[in-house]
Amino acid sequence: MSALLDRRQMLSLSGATALGCMGLAAGTSPALAAAQKTKPAIRYCFNTSTIRGQKLNIEQEVDIAAKAGYDGIEPWISKIQEYKDSGKSLHDLGKRIADSGLKVESAIGFAQWIVDDPEKRAAGLEHAKRDMDLVAQIGGTRIAAPPAGATNGPKLDLLEVAKRYHALLEVGRQAGVVPELELWGFSTNLNRLGEVAMVVVEANHPDACMMPDVYHIYKGGSDFSGLKAISGNVIPVFHMNDYPAQPPREQINDSARVFPGDGIAPLKTMIQTLVGNGFAGVFSLELFNPEYWKRDALEVAKEGLDKMKASVQDAIG
Repeated sequence: MSALLDRRQMLSLSGATALGCMGLAAGTSPALAAAQKTKPAIRYCFNTSTIRGQKLNIEQEVDIAAKAGYDGIEPWISKIQEYKDSGKSLHDLGKRIADSGLKVESAIGFAQWIVDDPEKRAAGLEHAKRDMDLVAQIGGTRIAAPPAGATNGPKLDLLEVAKRYHALLEVGRQAGVVPELELWGFSTNLNRLGEVAMVVVEANHPDACMMPDVYHIYKGGSDFSGLKAISGNVIPVFHMNDYPAQPPREQINDSARVFPGDGIAPLKTMIQTLVGNGFAGVFSLELFNPEYWKRDALEVAKEGLDKMKASVQDAIG
């Protein structure tokens, strides 16, 4: 299929845009002023990729997140599985997380729910079901749903992707875990805000939602102003980070991510837009910087939280 949108996709996108203009997301100064008065209950979460290089187990990662002062944690499925495979109880892990004052806000998995091949897609849904079960057993209710398996190759029909996301959402309904459609800027598919927004709209499902990411919005080539057309109510978790001026967009990769405020991302206007559109969810710090992996894990976690909070304070007071 051509990388250009076909007529059906253009019509669908037009509808999504109109929906945003009619009230799905206002993005106006009065909305922001109201949000500033009510001070949305934004929560701060720790994605454990930020200290992946320290090679800690999931119990240690939980302790780090709690000691640093986070509200929640976003673990990786591989670490949860590793814990289970060691013979330990996932119920006990969930209790440890809750007793530490944390909530499992999301989790990171890579089930191939989006792919064209029917057999692989069916296997991907089974994979997602297993991942969701792991998340549910430790008290989580959400999991990232990136375009794993479709990062290269042909551009997929977005209406077909919406049907596949609907099927994944139905699996989530059974498991009690909502899959958040994740934008991946480096991918052939779902690499732009508009694509992700269209799939969320066309999935025609009450649980449909998205997981944007500062770095991925930039990497994929979307402008942050596009967030004005997206309701904060469909963004339960937003991956927070920043990026430097160099290397350029075409060459930058995940390892270049930096703490919020240490790069050139328009975080102030971005946060104002999100809050003005009703966002009152979770900012989850997700970094893959090898320089941070050389440092003390607790020190990194604390600095990340401080800089996330400072960015929000700068934006909305």
